[in-house]
Amino acid sequence: MKDPVSDWFGVLPGHWQFRKLKFAVMLVTKRPLPNTDEANRIALENVESWSGKFVASDSEYEGEGIEFQNNDLLFGKLRPYLAKVYLATKAGLAIGDFYVLRCSKDITHTFLAHLLRSKSCINIIDSSTYGAKMPRASWEFMGNLPIPLPPLNEQHAIAAFLDYKTAQIDSLIDKKRRMIELLKEKRTALISHAVTKGLNPDAPMKDSGVPWLGQVPAHWEVKKVAWLMDINSGEALPNELIEREPDESNSIPVYGGNGIMGYTGQANVFKQKLIIGRVGAHCGNVHLSQRIGWITDNALVATVRSEAILDYLFGALKVLDLNRLAARNAQPLITGSLLKQQYIPIPPKSEQQSIVEYVNRKSAEMTGLHEKTAQAIDSLKEYRAAMITAAVTGQIDVRNHGAA
Repeated sequence: MKDPVSDWFGVLPGHWQFRKLKFAVMLVTKRPLPNTDEANRIALENVESWSGKFVASDSEYEGEGIEFQNNDLLFGKLRPYLAKVYLATKAGLAIGDFYVLRCSKDITHTFLAHLLRSKSCINIIDSSTYGAKMPRASWEFMGNLPIPLPPLNEQHAIAAFLDYKTAQIDSLIDKKRRMIELLKEKRTALISHAVTKGLNPDAPMKDSGVPWLGQVPAHWEVKKVAWLMDINSGEALPNELIEREPDESNSIPVYGGNGIMGYTGQANVFKQKLIIGRVGAHCGNVHLSQRIGWITDNALVATVRSEAILDYLFGALKVLDLNRLAARNAQPLITGSLLKQQYIPIPPKSEQQSIVEYVNRKSAEMTGLHEKTAQAIDSLKEYRAAMITAAVTGQIDVRNHGAA
């Protein structure tokens, strides 16, 4: 082992070298010709943080972009702490805040992809950014960054080892993410069944007269929303009065069309309310406010009358899937008048309370499983990051590991 030229990567194996990044890669800046095939356009949102996986998107990206070839590296220079490093599998156009890097003959593209994605490297680059709100990495800094460079055969061995090991870890992460999705689906199905069919599987049933609802317990009523709650629009609040994070002067939550959007020092509601997104892609989403808050004009405010329990109606409105009712104009919209015409199943109050308690108990169990699974995902990500850093800095010798 030997002391490095730079202390950024710790102590390296004695036969490794350091080389400035600009001498190991070429920075590609070529703009596309008018007849260039633009089918493979990649923007920052198409690159998953830390893993470098491609993420499909329906977005249409503007800008002429930079041409890249197969095996070029796309490094996300905007907010580099997100570690968006993509190894191209075919030619295309990099749209937006990317540096496109092409490896020289004595550096392996897969090795460099893992190196640039390592925590040590990302932390170094992130420490150099300029711009407070939109921090970017400069090529002047990155290009002069000394990177560890093992012999070519060792680069191949490290890349093969990491490709194999990270694929295993990513497979486990994907399975756990799927488990979280199944928990969410199970919770939705649980609430839906409880607020439409009740808790007694032997209860006599009757036709509700509402197509989406089907049969309900015979002793339940089916009522219009207009009979159960008063619906009003929220009130506009200037952006300069909304803080992104709470502080001593701004600790009151501000609710928009999709839940809490910031914090302020004012309030327009002083007890719990049901909040329904009124406008935008998330219109129809249902939230329960805190006791004190500000509800903006992007949402509808529902004040529940005494014959129904707030928490029960919260679940019932979620099951109603209000987003399907939105007017599909340039800006999706749900009006208070439309909401008032919808029907909701209403059991006796004592049964509403039992349903709420049952749903809360089961939801708490599933939330616990969700949190444990999310913690396991975080641990796997940390392990993957530590392993990559250890391999690309020579802390572990993988020359005899191969892909086993």
